[in-house]
Amino acid sequence: MKNFWKLAIILMFTIAFSTNIDAEQQSVTSAETQKEGIVLQVDKKELSGGGKITITGKAPQGKDVYIEIWSEKNVRAARLDADPDPKTGKRPYIFYMTDEIPAFYTLIVPEKYKDVLDQAKKEGGKWSVSKVIKDAGADTVYGEPAKRKIDRYQTTLWASVIGSRGTLLPPMDEKDNKRRSMQLLKAKFRSVETIFSSKLKIAQDGTFTAELDLPSNTAPGKYFILAKVDKELKSSLVTVENKVTLPNVYLSNAGRTVNLFGPFFLALVVTTFGVLMGAGGGFILNPILVLLGLPHTVVAGTVMPTVLFSQASGVYNYSKIKFINWKLGITLGLAMILGAFIGPKLTELITLAQFKFIFGWILIILAALMFWQTTPGYLEKHKKEQAILKEFKKRAEEAAKKKAEGGK
Repeated sequence: MKNFWKLAIILMFTIAFSTNIDAEQQSVTSAETQKEGIVLQVDKKELSGGGKITITGKAPQGKDVYIEIWSEKNVRAARLDADPDPKTGKRPYIFYMTDEIPAFYTLIVPEKYKDVLDQAKKEGGKWSVSKVIKDAGADTVYGEPAKRKIDRYQTTLWASVIGSRGTLLPPMDEKDNKRRSMQLLKAKFRSVETIFSSKLKIAQDGTFTAELDLPSNTAPGKYFILAKVDKELKSSLVTVENKVTLPNVYLSNAGRTVNLFGPFFLALVVTTFGVLMGAGGGFILNPILVLLGLPHTVVAGTVMPTVLFSQASGVYNYSKIKFINWKLGITLGLAMILGAFIGPKLTELITLAQFKFIFGWILIILAALMFWQTTPGYLEKHKKEQAILKEFKKRAEEAAKKKAEGGK
């Protein structure tokens, strides 16, 4: 009987000791999981010309999860701070620029913050990236763009005219660099839905699911995905490869992929009518490319050299039928050389909205002037011009006739 009780006591101590070890092991395992961070996975590792990615994972219960996605390709972003200071009323005229903004960046927030994004959309052009991040509780998780190097210049209108960005200022501290990176994101991507998404569902046990629709016009290469709860607790980095094949090509200075067939046929039609009106077609091509989503700075720079092809052909053909007045043409050309030095830097300093406003009014004024010149009253007062036009038409027909006879 005594041996029985001894065995029972030994068995009880063994069970108690074993239970304590299991509890300690579970505690250690839980601590290790917390230390390691968040589990994260994606349903596919490769895309072709964009597509949908489903992101799943698990985080500590009761915690908000945020997902940052960015591309390995970078692009330039710039912003001129010319807003009056609320206290002094003075305009700072500081030009911020970086070549390291991700060509694609999205921050996915929990779906409960959808109202925050909807409110920002209602604010139109006045919405703020920093306000959305703050209201969505994402201030501690926003990180990737804030790491990028941003240069700032003390500039003036005169500096831009002579082709200078101004005086390079000392580097900013981490906090100010982060704030300016948010402003550059808005300057580059403009819309709320481009930078933010609320397609992230979190269950009570900490599991989460998010969806990312990568547009077909995004950059090729690697895309990095990172889930965060706060600055310290985050997942391992997951990568997805996006491939782009012809006729799609990536425009590195625009940060976008385009299908070459579209611009080709567009330029063909525009140039035909542009040369007909005595221009290269750039004034028509420019606003159309902006509407397609290309940055206005890249559009202005790209259209300039491409117009040379139509201009060269136009000059040759107009000179053959003697429609060119070289004295007037050279005079106008000298003035255009001067303007060509001023224009590019001014384009870099203005926003897309300002560009559209200026360009739109120029087109409206030109259209009004051309329409006025077709009215009966104008035509009656300018009979001499009509006679000249008839003479030019007659010469063109004669030249075409001689060319045809010479071909025979």
